[in-house]
Amino acid sequence: MQQIDLIGHTFKDANLLTRALKHRSAGAEHNERLEFLGDSIVNFLVAEALFKKWPAADEGALTRMRADLVRESSLAAIARTLSLGDRLLMGPGEIRSGGFRRESILSDALEAIIGAIYLDAGIETCKQVVLPWFDPRIAALDPKGDIGKDAKTLLQEWLQARQRSLPVYTLMSETGEEHARTFFVRCQLDDGLFGEDSGKSRRQAETRAAERVLSQLIKS
Repeated sequence: MQQIDLIGHTFKDANLLTRALKHRSAGAEHNERLEFLGDSIVNFLVAEALFKKWPAADEGALTRMRADLVRESSLAAIARTLSLGDRLLMGPGEIRSGGFRRESILSDALEAIIGAIYLDAGIETCKQVVLPWFDPRIAALDPKGDIGKDAKTLLQEWLQARQRSLPVYTLMSETGEEHARTFFVRCQLDDGLFGEDSGKSRRQAETRAAERVLSQLIKS
């Protein structure tokens, strides 16, 4: 049940969730068909949201913003906030190679989840579940500004828009050999809300920790 609760949708057909989380390396009935469907759905949902939010934006600006929101790294970032990597079903080879961290696999799984929600409950429920994942990113976009902001920037802009203090990033630990370090960072807000994550660089760990905080803000 933890998988379902974290995603934000209780599946009537639990097999859809299982299939959405199953990478092709784990055998037949994998998630690629659901990914195909989810890709089209997320493009539509994001396009509609942008169309409504910026009625004066031209096609070029809308296209650039949509491309930024649905690019592989953006979808993978959302997948990490939902902890999809921990729940993926993969073959031994992919597990050994760290496939659960690969952005292409994470973004594909997120699209598959979106396709599964649509099949399970229809477009309106899909919209209600999926769009909140994108809300902080959509809110931080500027049709006339630079596109392609990471989670640290998005979090900073979200806080500044509400006249709140900037987050504090603390290096909690640093492990591994010199050529293969792993950094573990906490990102904490002035109200005590925090997120923690790791990365191969301090910057990557800070960005992932910021993603954790953004995820909590979405749900609050």
